[in-house]
Amino acid sequence: MKVFTTDKIRNVALLGHGGSGKTSLVEAIVYLAGKTTRMGTVEAGNTLSDFEKEEIKRRISLKTTVIPVEWDDHKINLLDTPGFHDYIGEAEEAVSVADAAIIVVSGKAGVEAGTMRAWDMCEKRNLPRMFFVTDMDDDKASFKNIVQQLQDLYGKSIAPFHFPLRENEQFVGYVNVIQQKAKRWNANGTVDKTDVPDYSQENLSLYRDALLEAVAETSEEFMERFFEGDEFSEDEIRSALRVGVSDCSVVPVLMGANNLARGMYTLMADIIKYFPSPDNCKCAGINTTNNEVFEADYDFSKPKSAYIFKTIADPYIGKYSLIKVNSGVLKPDDVLFNYHRDAEERLGKLYVICANKVEEVKELHAGDIGALAKLSVSQTTDTLSTRKNPVTYLRANISKPYVYRKYSAKNKGDEDKISQALAKIAAEDLTIKIVNDGDNAQTLIYGISAQHLEVVQNILAEKYKVDMVLERPKIAFKETIRKKSDTEYKYKKQSGGHGQYGHVKVIIEPSGDMETPYIFEQTVVGGAVPKNYFPAVEKGIIESVKCGPLAHYPVTGVKVTLYDGSYHSVDSSELAFKVATEQAFKKGFMDASPVLLEPIANLKVLVQDQYTGDVMGDLNRRRARVLGMNPAASGYTEVVADIPYIELYEYDTKLYSITRGSGVFSYEFARYEQAPEEVAQKEIDKIKEEN
Repeated sequence: MKVFTTDKIRNVALLGHGGSGKTSLVEAIVYLAGKTTRMGTVEAGNTLSDFEKEEIKRRISLKTTVIPVEWDDHKINLLDTPGFHDYIGEAEEAVSVADAAIIVVSGKAGVEAGTMRAWDMCEKRNLPRMFFVTDMDDDKASFKNIVQQLQDLYGKSIAPFHFPLRENEQFVGYVNVIQQKAKRWNANGTVDKTDVPDYSQENLSLYRDALLEAVAETSEEFMERFFEGDEFSEDEIRSALRVGVSDCSVVPVLMGANNLARGMYTLMADIIKYFPSPDNCKCAGINTTNNEVFEADYDFSKPKSAYIFKTIADPYIGKYSLIKVNSGVLKPDDVLFNYHRDAEERLGKLYVICANKVEEVKELHAGDIGALAKLSVSQTTDTLSTRKNPVTYLRANISKPYVYRKYSAKNKGDEDKISQALAKIAAEDLTIKIVNDGDNAQTLIYGISAQHLEVVQNILAEKYKVDMVLERPKIAFKETIRKKSDTEYKYKKQSGGHGQYGHVKVIIEPSGDMETPYIFEQTVVGGAVPKNYFPAVEKGIIESVKCGPLAHYPVTGVKVTLYDGSYHSVDSSELAFKVATEQAFKKGFMDASPVLLEPIANLKVLVQDQYTGDVMGDLNRRRARVLGMNPAASGYTEVVADIPYIELYEYDTKLYSITRGSGVFSYEFARYEQAPEEVAQKEIDKIKEEN
């Protein structure tokens, strides 16, 4: 691929609900651009974007794919993102380097949860956007209904640029609302300009009014003229639209049919015409030598800098770091400095990446997206710059994973292989986290959803040839006591020669400090237990609180007072007093009304108003205490509740079902509370069965 200057580049993220047609839209574009000789389909599993075996099997996108397309002497970097919330991190990475977005909407399914999620992502970054409505060749598709839905949600900013022409249930052409002309496809695949048919005049009037109202909103002068009934010229409309699209006050709506490759020429023309090139976008970092703002602004004349927005760690094609050049011009063998890692990286060759294929390029100009091979220490969201001008850019805000499972190797001896493979997967996917839960002797894997974790499990088996077992995680219960007990234990053992003797009398009672496992005091008088054995007694307590007598969970909030005992001048030892203490602790703990404590989370659920009642009902069934309901974005409510951790298991699946994919949740640890008797007994019985 040839080198493109900044003004000839467009970086566009394709967003939208899963199944809306993003990948098939890319197929149509690359076919018309001459990159492929035939169009692939998701059903056939031969698309350019979805090349992973798991993507082909599931018929959905799991990763963001970069597809650079040469069109009319411009380079359009298309970032095809997954549409389902399970892979939100991939979309967030793409949006962090996009300068504009196309939100794809299925003409049959209409506005869905993923559509609104895509809009919200664009709003957070103030990203210029347009809608592209697919499936216009299907008679069940309704462009009119979708425009109405979008206007109801997003108001006067929605500006239809085209609408479909249908005759005899066939998609035969479209009407250009700006030009007020109809265009029909002919046998050559080109269009013939004609007058707008009579049956489309009503729709033209409707969409023209919506378009002009959006144009009027771009300036006070246009607003006055609009209300005075003035006509805008085509040049005035296009000029206003360029400004309006760039500042997000105008959102065009286009349409087409992916499988017929119709509507893509106008879409690509409008991308070049209305979406900003990087040199018209702002980009700033911090110069770490003086903490001053570095205005990169995709200026090729400024010191070199780049942001790593994604990592590919594939066992077949190797490791590549996907970058966006924020300033300067990168060339092969440049040496750049990573401030985050305090290390220099020699770039070697420069590449552009198209799906799973790489192509070498001579240089990458500011604003372009490319790839670097085998960087030694740099990771996703790191910044590369010159050592003389060390810069760091704001890291992308990637969603935090809240769904977790216990995992283990199916086959003994595969633990290291799984660990290494998961490290590579986590480097690619920042929403995968591995946590070692030492208190409960388990290793946990966190992801966005249960399906997300199942996909990781399948990738391990398919790509890395190791099998991982996912299980319900052990909840971090704790044990404590409600009463006071006085107990003793004498450890006496004789087996020839020196024996073992240790005798302790202790009081075990609640300490009142639930943050601390134990408090140890001694009030021994008269040397009943010599001072040199006090550390051994405390060691016995330390061992005892790691695994409580009730259900083998850690103990907290206990005070142990050593007040008496006895020793033998020959047979006593540290080991004997440690063992005696452990046995005394077990007996005394069980005599002090032991209880099981369960962890409580503070849960926040963001849900559309229409589903609030169903969500509340489900939370009540999960023993949650609803603390409040706060108005959120338009049409949304945030439900705040305290809920036991054990009740969060599979909550993601239930919430998805209740809200049709629109609900999202987050939580954080709040405190420990005494578990209800039936919950505690069930847990105690389970531990007894296991042991």
